[in-house]
Amino acid sequence: MSSRIKTLFALHLLLMVYSTSGILSKLAAGVDFLSWQFVGLYAGIIALLGVYAIGWQQILRRMPLTSAFSNKAVTIVWGIVWGALFFSEPITVSKVAGAALIIAGVVLFAHADGEGPDVGAEGADDAGSSGAAASQGASRDENALLGADGVIIDG
Repeated sequence: MSSRIKTLFALHLLLMVYSTSGILSKLAAGVDFLSWQFVGLYAGIIALLGVYAIGWQQILRRMPLTSAFSNKAVTIVWGIVWGALFFSEPITVSKVAGAALIIAGVVLFAHADGEGPDVGAEGADDAGSSGAAASQGASRDENALLGADGVIIDG
C-alpha cells in the first residue's frame, strides 16, 4: 500500500473519531447540565478532540493542508450515519444525494490535487502560473510573496 493511501486511510479514521464527538455532544444535550453524566460525556468529547488534534498534526506533516481540509467534509457523511445508528434519525433521499455530492467533491479534489505540480517544491515548474511575473523578468526569491493573480508582491 502506498504512503499516500495509508495517509488518506489514517485521515479518514481520524475524521471518523472526530465525528464521534458529535454523538457524545448530542447525548450530553439530553442530560442535566453539570450532572455527572454531563461531565463524563463532556470529558469524553475533550478526550476525542485531543486525540483528533494530535492526529491532525501528524496528517498535516504528510499531506497538503488543502487536501486534508477538503477531506473534512466527509464528517457530514459520518454525521448522517451516526444520526441513523444512534438516534434513529431518518436517512432521506436528500441526505443521500448530499452525501454523494460531498464524496464526489472530495474525490475530484483529491484527483486534481494529485495531478497538479507540488507548489511548495523547490524548482517547481512555473508554467501553470500567470506569466506576468516572468514576462517582467522578475525572479522569485524564497522571501517573495506571490499574489493570487501570480504577480510577485514586494513586502
